[in-house]
Amino acid sequence: MVVAFKEENTIAFKHLFLKGYMDRMDDTYAVYTQREVYDQITFAVNQYLQLRNISVGNHAYESKGAERSALAVCQHFYKQGNIWPGNATFDIDPDIETECFFVEPDEPLHVGTLEENKLNLTLDFHRLLTMELQFKLKAINLQTIRHHELPDCYDFALTITFDNKAHSGRIKISLDNDISIRECRDWHVSGSIQKNTHYMMIFDAFVILTCLASLILCVRSMVRGLQLQQEFVSFFLLHYKKDVSVSDRMEFINGWYIMIIISDILTIIGSILKMEIQAKSLTSYDVCSILLGTSTMLVWLGVIRYLGFFQKYNLLILTLQAALPSVIRFCCCAAMIYLGYCFCGWIVLGPYHEKFRSLNMVSECLFSLINGDDMFATFAKMQRKSYLVWLFSRIYLYSFISLFIYMILSLFIALITDTYETIKTCLESPRRVGKNVAVPVQIPSRGAQKMRYLQLCVRGTLYYSRVTSKVLKTLPTRRLP
Repeated sequence: MVVAFKEENTIAFKHLFLKGYMDRMDDTYAVYTQREVYDQITFAVNQYLQLRNISVGNHAYESKGAERSALAVCQHFYKQGNIWPGNATFDIDPDIETECFFVEPDEPLHVGTLEENKLNLTLDFHRLLTMELQFKLKAINLQTIRHHELPDCYDFALTITFDNKAHSGRIKISLDNDISIRECRDWHVSGSIQKNTHYMMIFDAFVILTCLASLILCVRSMVRGLQLQQEFVSFFLLHYKKDVSVSDRMEFINGWYIMIIISDILTIIGSILKMEIQAKSLTSYDVCSILLGTSTMLVWLGVIRYLGFFQKYNLLILTLQAALPSVIRFCCCAAMIYLGYCFCGWIVLGPYHEKFRSLNMVSECLFSLINGDDMFATFAKMQRKSYLVWLFSRIYLYSFISLFIYMILSLFIALITDTYETIKTCLESPRRVGKNVAVPVQIPSRGAQKMRYLQLCVRGTLYYSRVTSKVLKTLPTRRLP
């Protein structure tokens, strides 16, 4: 409801304050003549002054005591500039100055031309960079009452920007809505809404106590594991004069416990923020949603741990764990090639293709191409102003698609598939992996022991394959008769 209320108000403001605005015009909404610029400014100012009479929402001006906040009309321009395009000469001071004046909401103005409204505004379009109309409005979200929640009070900081930085004859117009949520100062709701709020807070308190108990138990297990690790290292050093490797030390640390600890911490903090939000003492919806969303994801990932008790339901996590080192090394090498294509496309194709205007857009475009999305549009939108660049774009796109889809992506899938087949072979044929590599007949039932067994099984299989390959290379070749 919060997100929908924000989006609907933003759309309403665009229709109220932007003359002739229609939905989905954000990228194309612009003016091209001086008269249109003045008309747009006049329209927005008059709509602001008549807001109480024209808006169907519960919008109001921001009040500071007995006075209402004014609308600020600001223009940013070069300090001094003379431009003569016909002679290809100019004289300009790049320092930027700002001039503002304010329009009070109670000022008795009416709809009309700029001169009739007495807005003392003169624009020098040769020096003008941006023109901004800044004002603040307030509203109350009443739809939360239906869901037994107290309403929130919203502050909208609106900025209408006329962008003339390019001086291309096209001034783009945009409306930015910076929203903040706060507690309403004086409110009264009849009914049982307060009672339901208390029930939710009691439930949140129960969740916090449960997560706190889980956190304490997991930390206790981690501490005992570290203590046992230290005793094991000391024992090996004392009796065998050997140091324990890092991989062997990690056997005493349970990664599932670490994930549960992180999940519990995020849940506790998120639940506390949720209780504060319900009590209208805090309005950090974004932080709360990130914490609770991440903790929920980790909880569901933790459910995979219990699938380890079933032999055939644990193939996914076992395959991921066994293939992870090889996948990371493979991705590091592939990332170098990917970054090379990103920088090349940004530098060469940026001026000729809208999807290559920034490095971030290039990365998103290439990643979508790897997944087979929007291929034809990427080819078709390439401008043909330069035949050399157009030809280069074809070579660039064809080589990228062929390299990543048919080679790198196929090798990536084969890497995981090979690990999966190896683990499947170990589970189905536990007596013997290869001709000369034997493994235990009895598969361990516990998760950690089973994972250790499978790691040894995978290593043995790979070692057997390498040895067999070397032996075959050393054998003399025989000609067939």
